[in-house]
Amino acid sequence: MGRRKRENSLRRICSYSGIEWGSVMPQSTGKTDISMKKDPSTNIISFQERLLKKTSVRMMPTNDPKTALPKIIAVSSGKGGVGKTNIVANLGYVLSGFGKKILIMDTDLGLGNLDVLLGITPKYNISHVISGEKAIVDIMVDGPGKMKILPASSGIQALTHLTRSQMDLISDQMLRIVASFDAVLIDTAAGISSNVLYFNASAQDVCVVVTPDLTAITDAYALMKVLSIQYGISGFRLLVNQVENAGEAREIFNHLELITRQFLDISIHFMGHILKDDNIPKGVRCQKMVSDMYPKSPASVCFKVVAQQIYDMMQN
Repeated sequence: MGRRKRENSLRRICSYSGIEWGSVMPQSTGKTDISMKKDPSTNIISFQERLLKKTSVRMMPTNDPKTALPKIIAVSSGKGGVGKTNIVANLGYVLSGFGKKILIMDTDLGLGNLDVLLGITPKYNISHVISGEKAIVDIMVDGPGKMKILPASSGIQALTHLTRSQMDLISDQMLRIVASFDAVLIDTAAGISSNVLYFNASAQDVCVVVTPDLTAITDAYALMKVLSIQYGISGFRLLVNQVENAGEAREIFNHLELITRQFLDISIHFMGHILKDDNIPKGVRCQKMVSDMYPKSPASVCFKVVAQQIYDMMQN
């Protein structure tokens, strides 16, 4: 990203936040400087907290298979089309290759397409759980590389805005199965809808996917802003997709980190980058993951690096 584009992106983010461009950045504004206030009704108990209450187990080191809780990561974005689903699928595939039990949950409930990407045709999906027709264990299907998949529905508008009781129903059902896995990757929809915010707030970690596109950067900031102010999330992980090189990814992270830290009073951690790779669309057309079809391609190498980071998180 060139200097002029970087400055334009900073200007847009500042404008969105009501910050005058060129003003002196405070050391820490705190949340009182942000226009939104935390709504008590947005208090959400994470999957981990629910699991602890259910099992009455204390948090133990994750290298103890008998007592470890699963790592639950939401992969989200402010803007659509940044590659979330592809990222989730490839990371899940690589992690399962590391010997980990991986569950991928598609929570883009109105336009879910994880099953299409993976070339699977599930008979049931999350809509059948919400309607009470099926338990969540009944809709779980096998994916590539021994992954397990919870498919979303597609083309059902009513599911794009679930009620709180419907979302809590899904969470309660999840408690029946998550303890059987080492990690759960939640593929959310894009944006800041109530569904997106709920599943992000339910996760242990939130990974925000961004590309060099200026609107993707601005919308990523917007997502983190809402989650930090309304849901009290103070830490995020940033994954930069579709970059030409590592330097471009690091620069995008650096200027987003600067603004989020000083104007939102949050911290973001650089999770890595995925290089542009012509093999990715080739895999999509074949309903295969690039990590499976072209394991030595540039993007596949990047997925291995990011997956290793998640693997290390699971051990600590």
